[in-house]
Amino acid sequence: MRALRYYGPKDLRVEDIAEPEVIPGHVKIHIDWCGICGTDLHEYLGGPILIPDAAQPHPITGESLPVTMGHEFTGRVVEVGDGVEGFSLGDPVIVEPTLRDHTCHECRRGAHNLCPQIGFYGLSGFGGGLAEYAVVDARNLYVLPDTISTDVGVLIDPLVVAWQAMRDSGYRPGDSAFIAGAGPIGLALLLSLKASGARWVGMSEIAAARQAQAIQFGADAVFDPRQVDVVAEVRAATDRIGAHVTFDASGLNETLETAILAVRPGGTAFNVAIWEQPAALDVNLLVTGGKRVASTLAFAGVHPSVIACLADKRIDPVDMITARISLEDVVEKGFDELIRNKDDHIKIIVSPSL
Repeated sequence: MRALRYYGPKDLRVEDIAEPEVIPGHVKIHIDWCGICGTDLHEYLGGPILIPDAAQPHPITGESLPVTMGHEFTGRVVEVGDGVEGFSLGDPVIVEPTLRDHTCHECRRGAHNLCPQIGFYGLSGFGGGLAEYAVVDARNLYVLPDTISTDVGVLIDPLVVAWQAMRDSGYRPGDSAFIAGAGPIGLALLLSLKASGARWVGMSEIAAARQAQAIQFGADAVFDPRQVDVVAEVRAATDRIGAHVTFDASGLNETLETAILAVRPGGTAFNVAIWEQPAALDVNLLVTGGKRVASTLAFAGVHPSVIACLADKRIDPVDMITARISLEDVVEKGFDELIRNKDDHIKIIVSPSL
């Protein structure tokens, strides 16, 4: 079968590899769509970061690069392994890509996103979504309802990242919020906050196309940090106190500082970005307001909530998709296109069937 393989920074190859065979407890799917994530771009430009290199194979998969990429993917069931119930041939499914050991303290308490050995389909081995087929642990699959198409289903992945961050940040319905960055995760946060009853959500973004998308998705205000004092604008919109909670969805020193300054005293600035470089943080910005910086990784147990929101249209993210391309074109029209024209795109999705 054809698959996109990661060999190192700026070295991605669409090549022929063996088609995976189903094993007990697992389901084989034909992949419909896979999104290109910001994490994938970080790996392409500056990795390996999460992808295991030859010196240290992943503890769960035992694999190291080259690995098949793609962790935001949907497909249809083509074979069900022994011991698996609840899936039928042809079922449309979304993959929860987290790999975990199922035995550690965090996994036993339901926080498998904090498993010390965490990995991901499409980054750590065991195949990925930028391919024709994948064999996935049945515990990592959710059947999509008829109201969610498999292309839109790809967007569940950034939405569950956002939903987990929203839940872990201390946000409560009726709170105000600010988001730095209107990329896929920032927009997913906006949709999640609005669906859960946020009183006011402001955003900062420099790209005109993403500013417009944020307004379309219901942002109460979108600020261009090159033109206005974002912190002053957020405070003016929140009784001159600051937002109840803020999110940095960009992973830059400037946006993290804005998130800290824009949150009210005693509040939390929540990081939802993967950083390419270490952060430089002025801790006194926290001390003087009794503020906190927090973060989380991935998601655990939030897929049902997000799927329900998409199924009944409380969240309609379809306009996040800005291009649909074939697997054969994924490097040039996917990764390189996102680097060259990042501001023109939100989510490019890839199909092996185009």
